[in-house]
Amino acid sequence: MPVGRTAPAPPAPGTVLPDTPTPGPAPGRGPLRREGPAKLTGTALYTDDLVFPGAWHGATIRSTEARARLLAIELDPAFDWSKVVVVTAGDIPGPNIVNSIQDDQPILATDEIRHHAEPIVLVAAPDRALLRQAVGQVIVRTEPLAPVLDPLASDRVFVHYEIETGDLAAGFAEATLVIEGEYRVGHQEQLYIENNAMIAVPRADGGVAVHGSLQCPYYVHNALKRSLLLTDEQAQVVQAETGGGFGGKEEYPSILALHAALLARACGRPVRMIYDRHEDIAATTKRHPAVVRYRSGVAADGRLVAQDIEIVMDAGAYCTLSPVVLSRGTLHAGGPYACPNVRIRSRAVATNTPPNGAFRGFGAPQTEFAAEMQVNRIAEALGESPLDLRRRWLYRPGDTTPTGQVLRESVAAEEVLERAAEAAEFERVRARTAGDRAQRGPDARSAHGIGLALAWHGAGFTGSGEVHLASVASVELTADGRLVILIGSTEMGQGTKTIFPQLVADALGVPMDDVEFAPQDTALVPDSGPTVASRTAMVVGGLVIEACRRLRAVVEERSGGPFADTYRADAGTHGATRIDQHFRPYPGVDFDDTTYRGDAYPAFGWASAVAEVDVDLDTGEVAVRSVVAADDVGRVIHPVLAEGQVEGGTLQAVGYATIEEIKLHDGRYLNDRLATYLIPTALDAPRISTILVEAPFSGAPHGAKGIGELPMDVGAPAVVAAIHDATGVWIHDLPASPERILAAMDTLVRR
Repeated sequence: MPVGRTAPAPPAPGTVLPDTPTPGPAPGRGPLRREGPAKLTGTALYTDDLVFPGAWHGATIRSTEARARLLAIELDPAFDWSKVVVVTAGDIPGPNIVNSIQDDQPILATDEIRHHAEPIVLVAAPDRALLRQAVGQVIVRTEPLAPVLDPLASDRVFVHYEIETGDLAAGFAEATLVIEGEYRVGHQEQLYIENNAMIAVPRADGGVAVHGSLQCPYYVHNALKRSLLLTDEQAQVVQAETGGGFGGKEEYPSILALHAALLARACGRPVRMIYDRHEDIAATTKRHPAVVRYRSGVAADGRLVAQDIEIVMDAGAYCTLSPVVLSRGTLHAGGPYACPNVRIRSRAVATNTPPNGAFRGFGAPQTEFAAEMQVNRIAEALGESPLDLRRRWLYRPGDTTPTGQVLRESVAAEEVLERAAEAAEFERVRARTAGDRAQRGPDARSAHGIGLALAWHGAGFTGSGEVHLASVASVELTADGRLVILIGSTEMGQGTKTIFPQLVADALGVPMDDVEFAPQDTALVPDSGPTVASRTAMVVGGLVIEACRRLRAVVEERSGGPFADTYRADAGTHGATRIDQHFRPYPGVDFDDTTYRGDAYPAFGWASAVAEVDVDLDTGEVAVRSVVAADDVGRVIHPVLAEGQVEGGTLQAVGYATIEEIKLHDGRYLNDRLATYLIPTALDAPRISTILVEAPFSGAPHGAKGIGELPMDVGAPAVVAAIHDATGVWIHDLPASPERILAAMDTLVRR
């Protein structure tokens, strides 16, 4: 199907278009965070706070080489090994596989070591002092092998995609301006406040209960069942209070849980495995580095007529979640702009570096940085305002994406762009900075600049992902008259335990204080899918509302009165009533996972950011002074929590743009400590102005689409555009470090 401007099809029944008046968000700033008092008073129990009498301590012995053949594991015979337990790959009862998309990552290395810090041996002891002694008496014999460290040199491809629409050759033949660019982005560390942590407790039935800091209980549950040969009941996963995730506690906790569980079963006691910061940074997953190459063609009348895009993502030594990270990055690579002729080719490849995985934005920040760089460079080549160019190119209702998806509703690209540009006074400030540049003398010590970015972000899982997940969310009226939410979605700082009681209270017409939240324990709650992809509020929240509607109908039919007045009496008469709501495909949404054609997402969120920076022309240092962020979230459920998500994501994006960089040598992270891996602190934070835009999605009963990832897509390109406005140089690689800025300025002067 060709891409271009088409007449919007009639909306489906129940569709709410962006310009249709709808009920606004709840008045005020929303209720107080339900978990806030416990966190503020220190009574919230994180994993390291949990006490299990008689617990031992576990440790992981890891590779110190990027690639090697594992020859032997030797235990010093002079040490008394009867006081500790040692676990190697041979002690795993089931397959030596970390359950994930591809069966390639071992729980413990056997024949070949593929990355620095790869787990090889596990040790547990009754106290830390003895544990340190035991770890020091284990010798790993290896034979070094030549590592592959450059993703462009790798011939091991985990997954590849190709999207093509229109006639690329005809598009470039029509173009009078062709802009090419290569952009590189590196690793980024999630750096959550609480390190990865797990405690495994043996059960009397031969199973194991794992308590830990995690995002996705059922990921861990499935991993335990598979490799330890456990039943659904024997494998139990309980989320403890979790101090942040950002994707870093999506897939990695399965590895740590398996390690703790293996040790617990070996010694017959609870085993604590609590990473310190060094081990956490050195061994866990990061954002995928990427190389993105663009060739964009523009016609004489300023239309974008051709886009040829190539993406290479570095997965690291094992596949982990790379297929879905690459998928999202690929689908967003064209940016939120209409173009009739597009080809996007992508691949995720293996290197002998620690595996990469989920991180806020999930592949989109990498490719959308490159997409926005192209737009800004084209605007400069045309002598046109980057705002005006986006106004012409951005998606509107009725446009078609490269996968053939027609954007029928909830399309707010224009609104977020205009709201951000107006609030930041983009054109006025840009005119001023242009005048300052023209008058700047050779003795100028600093420069001010302003930059703009626009992005889109698919809401929920890609393609048929939600159908395959088959999520379930439940609401129960207990026999003693309590209202309980039962979901596997986790709280990790984003506000799940506050907004879900809000949704239930509103749907049932009861006070929010009457609604309880069941613990995220796989023995109690159903699998409502992973807490990722900005899907919790949209998908799981929608299921909870539907369950509430069904529960309300059942009770009101039995009682003959309003739910709020009769539910307690109904529970006394009829006992417990539990409603399990299963996910049903969104109507009219169809995607072919084989051809990558159709509706990639049921809806998109839209974001724009305008950043202002000061650049020290002597040192190249960048100070981000302000960011105006406009984000379309469908429907605002809790204004304060929504603003907090935008502010947090924006600051994380500022770090990605300016200072966050992992240095590697021979496949090993060099700056794997807080002293050497830098993130923005409160002193570095710019003034962030948040604008929440509402373009409701009709497929969700509350209209919400999700918010957590949107700000991550626009912050970095807006900052880099502002650096260009201040200095006149383009930075193609992230982060835009002082060294890169000075080198680019030096090149510009020498020209």
